[in-house]
Amino acid sequence: MFKFLRKHPPKDSEERGQLKKELFGYRRCLDHGFPSKPSCMAYDPKLKLLAIGTKTGRIKILGAPGVEWSVELRSDVSVNQLFFLPEQGRLLSLCSDNTVYLWEINQKGEKSVLEQKREYTFSVDESRMKGISVCCLTNNCEQLLIGTEIGNIYILDLNSFKLLDQIIYQDVVMQNVPDDFKVNPGAVEALAVHPTDPDKFLIGYNRGLIVLWDNEASNADQTYNSTQQLESLSWHRNGTEFMSAHNDGSYIIWSSTNSAEPKDPALTPYGPFPCKAISKIDWKTAKLDPFIIFAGGMPRASYGDRHTVTIMQGANNIHTVLDFTSKVVDFITISRADEAEDEMEMDEPHTLVVLAEEELVLIDLETQGWPAYALPYLNSLHCSPITCSQHVSNVPDNLWQKIADAGQAQNKNLSSREWPINGGKIAGAESLTKDLLLTGHEDGTVRFWDASSTSMSLLYKLSTASLFNVEIHGDHNSGEVEEEWPPFRKVGNYDPYSDDPRLGIQKIALCPLSETLVVAGTAGQVVVMRAERDDRELEVSSTTVSVVSDRDGFVWKGHEALGKREGEVTFPAGFQPVAVMQISPPAACTALAFHSEWQLVAAGTAHGFGLFDYAQKKEVTSRCTLNPDDLTGTSDTPISRRKSFKKSLRESFRRLRRRRSERRKAEEKTKEQKKGDDKSEGIEEKASPIKTSPPASPESRPVERQVEARNPEDSISSMVRCLYFATTYISDVSNTTSSLWVGTNGGHVYIYTVTVPQEKRSENEVAAVLAKEIKLRHKAPVMSIAVVDGRTKILPDPLEVQHARAKEPQGNNHSVVICSEEQLKIFTLPHLKAKWKYKITAVNGSRIRKVAFINFRSRSDDNYSECNIACLNNQGELSVYSVSTLRQQLEASCLRREDINGISSFTFSKNGQGFYLQSASEYARVTLSARCATEPTCSLELKEGMRVVVEDEPEPETQEASQTEGNTDMQHTEEVSTSTETTRTASVQETTTTVISGDNLENSTVTTTVTESSQQVTSSGDAPSTDN
Repeated sequence: MFKFLRKHPPKDSEERGQLKKELFGYRRCLDHGFPSKPSCMAYDPKLKLLAIGTKTGRIKILGAPGVEWSVELRSDVSVNQLFFLPEQGRLLSLCSDNTVYLWEINQKGEKSVLEQKREYTFSVDESRMKGISVCCLTNNCEQLLIGTEIGNIYILDLNSFKLLDQIIYQDVVMQNVPDDFKVNPGAVEALAVHPTDPDKFLIGYNRGLIVLWDNEASNADQTYNSTQQLESLSWHRNGTEFMSAHNDGSYIIWSSTNSAEPKDPALTPYGPFPCKAISKIDWKTAKLDPFIIFAGGMPRASYGDRHTVTIMQGANNIHTVLDFTSKVVDFITISRADEAEDEMEMDEPHTLVVLAEEELVLIDLETQGWPAYALPYLNSLHCSPITCSQHVSNVPDNLWQKIADAGQAQNKNLSSREWPINGGKIAGAESLTKDLLLTGHEDGTVRFWDASSTSMSLLYKLSTASLFNVEIHGDHNSGEVEEEWPPFRKVGNYDPYSDDPRLGIQKIALCPLSETLVVAGTAGQVVVMRAERDDRELEVSSTTVSVVSDRDGFVWKGHEALGKREGEVTFPAGFQPVAVMQISPPAACTALAFHSEWQLVAAGTAHGFGLFDYAQKKEVTSRCTLNPDDLTGTSDTPISRRKSFKKSLRESFRRLRRRRSERRKAEEKTKEQKKGDDKSEGIEEKASPIKTSPPASPESRPVERQVEARNPEDSISSMVRCLYFATTYISDVSNTTSSLWVGTNGGHVYIYTVTVPQEKRSENEVAAVLAKEIKLRHKAPVMSIAVVDGRTKILPDPLEVQHARAKEPQGNNHSVVICSEEQLKIFTLPHLKAKWKYKITAVNGSRIRKVAFINFRSRSDDNYSECNIACLNNQGELSVYSVSTLRQQLEASCLRREDINGISSFTFSKNGQGFYLQSASEYARVTLSARCATEPTCSLELKEGMRVVVEDEPEPETQEASQTEGNTDMQHTEEVSTSTETTRTASVQETTTTVISGDNLENSTVTTTVTESSQQVTSSGDAPSTDN
C-alpha cells in the first residue's frame, strides 16, 4: 500500500516576494451606514458640513456624497457636544472627560485628514471646577462659554486655547438679581448668545431662573423667573424676544427689555394634562409665518412613550408631530439666512435635521407636506436587523437601471430637492464598475445598496412578505398624517419589529447576467425571482420538496411553513417571483446555490437538501442527511438523539465526572514535570546549552497540536453547510459532467452527477444521481467547495463565458478544493486523490468561519492576476492561501475574537474587499487587495483669510516659521487641498498628532485614506503537507 509522499513546494523567490506586494495588502478602508450610539451633532452653514459625535468616542464629518472625514478617540470617552467654527474647517468637541479638542481639516500630501490641533483638559481635582453641563460658542467664534453643574461659567479663549481669568460666578450673578429670586438656581442648563449684541447672552439655570448677562459691564441686564424647570432657550432673530422651554411641556415667550412678566402666558401645546419635558426648542422666522420646532412635550399618560419632534408654523396652524421609532438625540434647523453671504431679514428655514438614536432624518420645510429626503449616506442599515448579505461586482447597466427605476418608484413620497448638505469636493475619479451589496433582513426584505463608491445609498427595497399569507403593518414612511390629536406622522425607516419571524432571509444569491435572484428564508421557503420593468399580476405557484420522505417516523416540532397567498397578486416593477420551493420540514435554510444556465436551485437545511428545477417548477432530487436514529427535530435546538430524559441526565453526569478526572490527572502530570525540570535544569544547561535557546531556522515546521475527531453528538452533523454546481471530470478524464457538490456539518461531501437536457428544456426532465462521496477524517464542517482548472483558475460562474467575462476552463487536470473549518485540502479529479493539505486548526488552533475564492490582480500589471483562497477565522484574522500549493500568502488581524457578530456577518467580494458589521447599524469595509480599495478622496476649499492661525506657545524653533506662515496666509487664497496649506500646516508648531491607518484606534487623528505602514501583514514560509 502506497503512502503519500511529503511534497514541499519551493521556497518563495525574491521575485515572488515582490509580486506578493503587488497583489496583496490589508487595510481598513471606511465605514458605511449609521454611527452606533450617536450623542450630538453640529452643522456648518457656510461650508455645508455635518458632524456627528458618538458615545463611543467617534466623530464623523460629512458633506456632499463621497466627502467625509472621521476620527476616533478612546473607546471609554463620549463626545457630548460639537461646535463648528463657521467657514474655518475647524471643529470643537467637548468630551465626557471634561476635555475640549480642536480639530482641523488639512491636506497631508494626497490625503485630506482630520487632525487634532489643540486640547484643553479641565482639572478634576480643582475645587473651582465640576462637571460641564452646557457650552455655547460666541458670535465671533473666538470664545467658548462653558457652564458647569455648580452654576459658574468659564470662558475658553479659542486663539490661545486657555481659560480667561474672567469667571462668571453664580454668586456674582445672584448679587445682581432682585431679592425675590435669590434662591439657589441650580446648574447652568442653557446658554444663548444675543443675536445682535455680542456682549450679551442668556444664562438659564436648572430651576427656572433666566438672566440676561452683560459681559462687558459684568452685571445682570434683566432677570426672568419661571416656576418650572428650564430645559432650553431660543432667541428670536431680531433679539427683542426669546423663548424658554420647560420640563412640564410648556414654552414661554419673553421680552428682552421687560422681565416683569412674560410677553405671553405659558403655552402647553398638548395640555392640559401633564406632559413630558420639551428638551429643545427652536424659533425661526419666515416670510409667511414663523416656525416653532421642539422635541418632546407629549402627554405623559397617552403618548409618553413616543419619540417626537413637533413643527408648528404660525397663524395658519400648520402643525405636524414627527413620530420616530427611536429616541431623538438632537435636531438642527438649516436656514437660508445662515448660509447667505449678505444679511437677511428672516431666517427662512428650509431643512430640519433630526438625529435619532438609530437613524438620521432630514425634512424638507420648503415643499408642501414637509416630506423627508432620500439619504445618500448614513442610512440605517439595520432598519430591520440584518440576517445575511452578498456582494455583487460589475453589475450590467441594464439590470442596474431596472433596479434604480424600481427604487425611484418607491420614493414618490420623498422630497425632490437636492441634498442640502453638499460641502467639500470629491478629488478621486468615479468607480469604473457598478457594485451592489445585498442585505437580507428579519422582516423578509432584501435591500439593494449601491456599494460602488464611499457613500452607500439605498437603490431598491424588495419585500417577500407579499408572496405569503401574513398580515403586513402599514408603511411608516408613507407621509400620511394620522387623523388624531396630536397630529402624528410616522417618519424614518428604522423598524425593529417583524410581522412574522418566519419571513427572515437566511441566504441570498444573485446572478447579474441572467437578472435572477434567489432568496431562502427561516421557514424553508426558497423564492426564485427575475427583474422586470413593468407591474404584473401573477399567481405564484409553490412546490413542496420533502427531504425526509424516506424517514417514516420523523416528527417535526418546529414552526409551520408560511401559507401561500391564493389568487393573482400584483407585483410592482423590480424583482418578481418565478417559482417558490418549500422545503419540508420547514427548517431554516443553511445553504443555497443556483445555476442560472441550467435553471436549477439547490437549498439545504439541518435535515438535508433538495434540488429544484425552476424552469419546470418541479423537484429533481432530495436527500436526508440525518442519522437513521434521528427521528425528531426542531428548528432552533440540536436534533434530539436521546432515547429518554433519564438516559440524557445519566450521560451528562458521566461526562462531568470524566472531565473532572481528566483535569485532575493533567494537573498531577504538570506538577511532576515541573519537579523534574527543577532537578535537571542545571545539568541540561551544561550538557546541552543549545536546547535552552529557541530554534533560529526559518525552515522549521510549526508544532502541530493533536486535533481529536469530533463527536457527532456535539453538533448537528446532518446540517448542510455548502452547495456548489460545477462542470468537471467526475467519472473519467475524457468527458466533463455537470455536477452538484454537497458539504455537511459532519465533514461529509456528496457528489451528484446532473443531466440537464440540451433540447426541449421545458419538457425533458433533469436527472441527478449520486456518484461519489468524501468523508473527512475529523468530521469538520465543510465550509466551501470549488473546482480549479489546469491554469489554477476557479471555474467561471454561469453565463460568464458567454458574456466574455471569463475564459473557457482549460486542461483536463482539474482539482477540487475542499475547505473545512480545520483545514484546506486539494484533491485531484476524477480520482479524488489528496494533492495538498494545509492544517489550520492543528497549527494555530483557529477555525475557519468564512471562505471565498478571489481573483487578485496586480497593482502595476493589468495583465497579471491569480486566484487565491481568502479565509476569516474565529480569531478575527484574515488569511490568503495560494490555490496551487496552499502556501499562505498573507495574514492580517481584522477583528477582535470577541466580536462574534462581526465575524459571522463577514462577506467577501470577488475583487478582494470585505464587509462586516462593526455594529448593528454600520458596515466596516476592508480590503486584502493591493489594487482594489474604496477610500474617500476629498478636499475642502476655504475663503481667503477665514482660518485664523491658532496661537502656539512660542518656541525658538518655530517662531520664525510662524511669521512666514502668517505672511503666506495674507498673500494667497486659503485652500486646504493645495500645497500652500500643506506648507502652512507643517510650519506651525502643533500638538503631537498621528495619522491613523487601518484599525489603529488609540491615536487621535484619522485619515480618509489609509497608509500602507499600518498593514499587519506576515508571510508564512511553512510548506503544506500531503499527509492524511
